[in-house]
Amino acid sequence: MYRVCFVCTGNICRSPMAEAVFRAKVRDAGLDGLVEVGSAGTGSWHLGDPADPRTNAVLEDAGYELAHVARLFEPDWFDTYDLVVALDEGHETELTALARHSTEAAKVRLLRSYDPAADQGDLGVPDPYYGGANGFDVCLAMVEAAVPGLLDEVTQAVEVREAR
Repeated sequence: MYRVCFVCTGNICRSPMAEAVFRAKVRDAGLDGLVEVGSAGTGSWHLGDPADPRTNAVLEDAGYELAHVARLFEPDWFDTYDLVVALDEGHETELTALARHSTEAAKVRLLRSYDPAADQGDLGVPDPYYGGANGFDVCLAMVEAAVPGLLDEVTQAVEVREAR
């Protein structure tokens, strides 16, 4: 099993959105049972809460499913996950600081680094929490643009594991 965890601040907007989109694309690619997808936050404000209603609405409108309860990323999760995908540079910094050694830090990537059209100077997905519904649409578009590149990398990693 190849495991991917998406991480944002409170685990109610961006990371559950990325989780839902990536899980759907994993299923569409026939990788169910080979790739496990989860999400978490760097802060504990929303632990146990469902995804933000605006996240659920934009996902539902786009045809994605999400059953979600917010949780906190724990340092020992580096042992569980093969790839830890940060939604912005601040999350990347926090996750790298949580890593206990360089092999764990090497698992941390920015989601938009997988989008070839993204501005390489700004790879963060902006937090839509304090804005209106449009921010959630923008967030979804950024997630959807990056997921194909991420899926390609994960598919290759799964194929290598399966070949062993």
